[in-house]
Amino acid sequence: MATYGKLLTASLRYASARCANARVLVNVPLARQRLAKLASSMKRNWISLSVAGAICAVPVAQVDISHEALIKRASSLVTDSANTYLSQTTLALVDSLTQYAKAVRILVALQRRYEASARKLNSADEEAVWQVIVQKREEVSSRREDCKRYESSWMTATNLSDLAVEAAYNAGADQASVTAQTSLDLAQSQVEQVRKLLLEAEKDLQESRAEDSQRIETSAVLPEGDEEEEIPEAYLRED
Repeated sequence: MATYGKLLTASLRYASARCANARVLVNVPLARQRLAKLASSMKRNWISLSVAGAICAVPVAQVDISHEALIKRASSLVTDSANTYLSQTTLALVDSLTQYAKAVRILVALQRRYEASARKLNSADEEAVWQVIVQKREEVSSRREDCKRYESSWMTATNLSDLAVEAAYNAGADQASVTAQTSLDLAQSQVEQVRKLLLEAEKDLQESRAEDSQRIETSAVLPEGDEEEEIPEAYLRED
């Protein structure tokens, strides 16, 4: 009787194991089907767009979203990026033009003062003043190169903004188009105002020949009866 019980128990265990294996075999294809359905669902619910050279996934709540809506959304992103780039390049250009104009005005003032009083200064004072002029000439040249570099970037930004305005308008993103056009007009107005001031400074620079004038020869001994002119402290400062 005990032997019969052991055999019955072993048979039940074997049958249970076979059933478990069968369930595993049945579940494997089922799991694969579920994974395939999940991947297909994710592909339908996510649309990949290329924005600013990078790939980003835009979640779509509705499967039947139109291409027009996606293009409109993308054009708004383009105008935002164009506005940011334009803002930064405009700030850099306006600042560089302002600093350049300031350096030009200081150089012109130094040159005129030098020409008016160089022959009345002793050699040491004349040397100090001349070195200040030389340094200011180098600064003017350096800031002029900065203006050229930033102006190139600014021109690229304005061209991009023009394209962004047109793209947004064609896509039906009217608000984005108007905003981009307003930003472009404001940037061009700011740069134009600074350029007008710069033109006046450059005109004075050409007339004074402060960048290419030669050093005035002075005598170490002042003529009899002449007194050495005191150099104001502000004259020797660069700003």
